[in-house]
Formats: sequence, structure tokens, C-alpha cells
Amino acid sequence: MHEKFLFEYAVIRVMPRVEREEFINVGIVLYCAKKQFLRSVFSLDEKRLNAFSPELDIEEVKENLLAFERISTGAKGSGAIGQYDSASRFRWLTATRSTVVQCSKVHPGFSTNPEETLLRLHEQLVL
Repeated sequence: MHEKFLFEYAVIRVMPRVEREEFINVGIVLYCAKKQFLRSVFSLDEKRLNAFSPELDIEEVKENLLAFERISTGAKGSGAIGQYDSASRFRWLTATRSTVVQCSKVHPGFSTNPEETLLRLHEQLVL
């Protein structure tokens, strides 16, 4: 039997007009401490975003999401936050904020394979 590990995830959202609280799910960030796993994945449907908010700067949204990915992995160019440990990076990424790119509340679960779970959640909640 495969051991199941506790993970936490949040849905990454694009909310063009924060005051309206309308959003489109664009990605997932998933953290599993036991497996030392923190990663995010996103997909932008530009046609859908343009229909939802024609004034939205999609290139700026892409840049923010790419920064989100770099911070998730602690990659080069991820700034000071990218140097934090995985748990701190996850908490920073999922903190409540009033910006165009933000996260849902954090949800827990159990998984034998965080990578597969990340991709499954992305397919279910974003695509």
C-alpha cells in the first residue's frame, strides 16, 4: 500500500476588478511538506480573459504568473521571497491580497503523488 501524504493547495485566480470579486481560475499551487514539494501550474485562456475583461493587460498577468512559478520553485530570479523555505514561500504565495492575481483559501488533502495531484487539480478546477 502506498503511503499518503498531507498536501495543501490553493486555486490561482485572475480577478480583473477586485471590487467586483469576479474571477477566472487560471492555476493551482500545491505544497506537500513530507515530499518537499512546492509547485504551481497555470493555463491562460486569453480569449476567455479578453471576453471577461477587455481592458485586462494579459501580458502583465502572464508576467505575474511566471513570477508566481519562479517563487514556487525557488528559481533564480525569484527575489528575496524565492529564497525562503518551501513552507514560507507557500504561505506568502497564498496570503490574502487585493491584486489581479490572487489565491483561493488553502484546502488540504492526502496524496501518494503530489505531482499527479497538482495536474489532476489543474485539470478539474482550471481547464
